[in-house]
Amino acid sequence: MDIARKGEGLSLVVAVHGIQGTRAVWLPVAQALESDATFILPNPRGRGQAARGSSAQDYGLRAFASDLSDAIDAGVGERPYWLAGWSMGVSVALEYLSGAGARLPEGVILVSGTPAIREVRWFTAEDDESLLREIAAREKRLALSEAADHDAVAWTWQAIRSTDQRAVLERLDIPTLILHGSEDTDCPSSCAGSLVEKIRGAQWQIFADAGHSLPVTHVDVVANAIRRFLGH
Repeated sequence: MDIARKGEGLSLVVAVHGIQGTRAVWLPVAQALESDATFILPNPRGRGQAARGSSAQDYGLRAFASDLSDAIDAGVGERPYWLAGWSMGVSVALEYLSGAGARLPEGVILVSGTPAIREVRWFTAEDDESLLREIAAREKRLALSEAADHDAVAWTWQAIRSTDQRAVLERLDIPTLILHGSEDTDCPSSCAGSLVEKIRGAQWQIFADAGHSLPVTHVDVVANAIRRFLGH
């Protein structure tokens, strides 16, 4: 397992990154909240120093949810915690929460995500060579300081691109904060609307003129929103 801790605060936050990032995506927000929270930052399979898969079969949402479960067991134990996801990390968090035996968090923070990956098009290529070129271009556009292996991203996309988790949302009875950018072209703001519509009592905030990479481009406003949600 490849897990890091950041911060000294009492609130434990397990934060999951997206399809192309690593835990580095969450580091600016974790640093901004270091006196309020301790962030548990896993790199799941194919990212950082975590184990690699060998095909798309190794990179489905259930596999990532299993990695998340291991990270929660190792980093949290029996303590209360909060669960955060950015981009694909939203889907991984929802998959984890839908599973039998999931340790429910105090609350969930869903950033720049969608309940139905089948309705977004992060990549459009059908052949492997074109897909790898798209992956490299998107990595650059999202300004990722660290990125997942391109093969791992390609296999992940092949495994998750038809998934739809909207049926999970109405069963989610946990305090939920949804943060989204108004100019997000990877997960349009209508995705946030779908989450809010189905999750009972969800809070949400749309940041004007913000795109997909909120934890990197809008650190202070994201950190402030999370701080209020945690009750600090």
